[in-house]
Amino acid sequence: MMNWWKILSVVLILYSIAAGLLGNVPDLPILEQTIRNLFFHVPMWFCMIALMVASFIYAIFSLSEKPESNKIAIQTNFSKNSLNDLHSSCFASVGMTFGIAGLLTGMIWAKNTWGAYWVADPKLNSAAIGMLLYSAYFVLRSSIDDEEKRARVSAVYNIFCLPIYLVLIFILPRLTDSLHPGNGGNPAFNSYDLDNNMRLIFYPACIGWILLGFWIAQLKFRLKKIEMSASN
Repeated sequence: MMNWWKILSVVLILYSIAAGLLGNVPDLPILEQTIRNLFFHVPMWFCMIALMVASFIYAIFSLSEKPESNKIAIQTNFSKNSLNDLHSSCFASVGMTFGIAGLLTGMIWAKNTWGAYWVADPKLNSAAIGMLLYSAYFVLRSSIDDEEKRARVSAVYNIFCLPIYLVLIFILPRLTDSLHPGNGGNPAFNSYDLDNNMRLIFYPACIGWILLGFWIAQLKFRLKKIEMSASN
């Protein structure tokens, strides 16, 4: 019964894919049938943000764990600090995967609506910078051998990285002209005359992909823990 959310994830994703590809969508100028990418592109970013927030929370847990209370967890070879750090890195890793998927689906959409896979748009450039910031997180982790030091240094970086990323993708693009909907005076999709059928697909898609992201992160955490136990 504890795995009901995994079943819900699969059901919602299958529903959103089928309905997103086959369902009726409004005939909007320029966008036309590419509006269907709303059911895939935007949920990828929402999923990334949710996963990065989870990574951020575990980074705080990792820093708040006192060394003297960092005892070996029951039935594992890891301290609480190590487990929190492993959780944090797994969520960030899966979040990056969904971020890449968001970039790729966005590039396909841009090609069909703006005529190029990438344009000099503040939203796109900010998203790319944010992805580079998180890429540096993994470079930082790989450069430190000591387990406890790696956990604390990467946790500090993670805690600072998330607010900067949110500013880049949500605040800065709104301060200047942008082709992207909802930024720089460009109206968001909610202000268009969309029928409610799209919302009945879009919201389940967001929920389904976010649940899948947490599921994958959970599996990645378990695999990493097994690998680390074997190496010890």
